[in-house]
Amino acid sequence: MSKIKRRKSSKLFSTPRKKSRGSKAKKMGLVNSGIAVMSLLLVAFIFSFSDRQAQIGVPIEVKFPSMPDTPKLATEIYEANPVLDIQIEILNGCGTPGIAAKFSQFLRDNRVDVVRSENADHFEYEKTILIQRNENITGLQHVAEALRFDIKNPNQVITSVDPNLDVDLTLIIGKDYNSISQIKSY
Repeated sequence: MSKIKRRKSSKLFSTPRKKSRGSKAKKMGLVNSGIAVMSLLLVAFIFSFSDRQAQIGVPIEVKFPSMPDTPKLATEIYEANPVLDIQIEILNGCGTPGIAAKFSQFLRDNRVDVVRSENADHFEYEKTILIQRNENITGLQHVAEALRFDIKNPNQVITSVDPNLDVDLTLIIGKDYNSISQIKSY
């Protein structure tokens, strides 16, 4: 019995084993070492990235071409060749692509204000027609003279006053546009 008592007594009075401080310190040292290594890697990454961003390369010399003379201002161009108070719309009635743009440029060069350039209601116009839309007879005379139209010819020039339109003249380009010498030579 004495052996049994001893065993019991030793169990009763024995203290549980404590973990040694050495193993806990080893784990903390390992964590601290890992943090230090990761910090060094982060610093190295930042340094290499900033080094790439701030590279010093070969200097490039930029030379802008010199302009021989200064460009003209719009007011200078207008004063040299003022636009007359003639507003015209140009309608492509023959279906030839780009012909309305050609007429527009021709009339703009003749100081006429082309406010619209588009297709007509159909492409079956045989003759080119200049239509007077209001009482601006001076504008009609100027455009007719530029195109070499006879104002008294009802096949080329007609009057159809329409106060709802915001133009002085309407030019409908017909299939005979090649017969207009001014446009042909333009």
